[in-house]
Amino acid sequence: MARVFNFSAGPAMIPEPVLAKAAAEMVEHHDHGMGVMEMSHRSKMYEEIIFGAEAKLRSLMNIPQTHKILFLQGGASLQFAMIPMNLMTRTGKADFVNTGMWSKKAIQEAKKYGTVNVLASSEDKNNTYIPTLDPAKFDKDASYLHITTNNTIFGTRYRELPDVGDVPLVADMSSNILSEVYDASKFGIMYAGAQKNIGPAGLTVVIIREDLMGKTLPGTPTMLDYTVHYDKDAPFNNAMYNTPPTYSIYIAKLVFEWLEAQGGVPAMQKINEYKAGLLYDFLDNSKMFNGPVQKEYRSLMNVPFVANSEELNEKFIKESSKAGFVNLKGHRSVGGMRASIYNAMPTEGVQALVNFMKKFELDNK
Repeated sequence: MARVFNFSAGPAMIPEPVLAKAAAEMVEHHDHGMGVMEMSHRSKMYEEIIFGAEAKLRSLMNIPQTHKILFLQGGASLQFAMIPMNLMTRTGKADFVNTGMWSKKAIQEAKKYGTVNVLASSEDKNNTYIPTLDPAKFDKDASYLHITTNNTIFGTRYRELPDVGDVPLVADMSSNILSEVYDASKFGIMYAGAQKNIGPAGLTVVIIREDLMGKTLPGTPTMLDYTVHYDKDAPFNNAMYNTPPTYSIYIAKLVFEWLEAQGGVPAMQKINEYKAGLLYDFLDNSKMFNGPVQKEYRSLMNVPFVANSEELNEKFIKESSKAGFVNLKGHRSVGGMRASIYNAMPTEGVQALVNFMKKFELDNK
């Protein structure tokens, strides 16, 4: 069977050149006589992989030396607890913006460890926009302010970051990390599950300002203390306190190398803007399909859309899957369809989807 265009929100597509290289190195990585999955994480050969991945990511995102890169486990969801456990000790309070399911879960988790102030919410319009923040509501004594830069389910994204002053800005970037340029120095913590735009599930990337480490709440489990995973005396940051997700980190390194070959994040952002433009332009002119998100907040990565009836939604999902466009069914909270067009989705995949949608609309007038 030929490869399909996989529009899954995650786990998602991985660039074909990365898969091909991984396949070629499956049995033997370079001249080491074994594959990456068999390597000891303490071996020199594996250290070259993990430290190489860290160096590539730092270069791609222009991460300053004030910020440390950790390769952890537990998904972004574990960070919902790990962040307050490590940061709430500053003042016992934190500000949040609620823009969807994942920010809501982060809020619920943080409430277990301190006082949470929800600055604004987009729930009133089913999270179809990013709410405007009133600086007067910001708590200057907050331990941090948390946002979700891109909302996977609802298809919204921040176009501008909030001005938080001296309060650390914490961002869940799971579904748009490496897709557009960010100034890493503006964040206290940037974190992301890997399974959307980096590589396989099992790896979580945490980029943390060093001065935010070392102040955990009493009773914090050892594995949930950032300092345990950071080696301040080594040239690279990952202390590997326990066995890391070694193969996922290896694939991430290959993805970072692929991104570098594409021209880096600035070049990838231009490609992503073009891909998203193809789909949004069609939706804006379609008489059958429409996107629920307010235009100024549209995501470059996740594009929800619906047809004129539930019957047409079901028919479209069924026929598109047969045609090789898979995982287009929308999340139950939004309905309809959702096309996740992460970095690995080629432009021809988005153009082919648009062409199929045009034909479907003509055939179902």
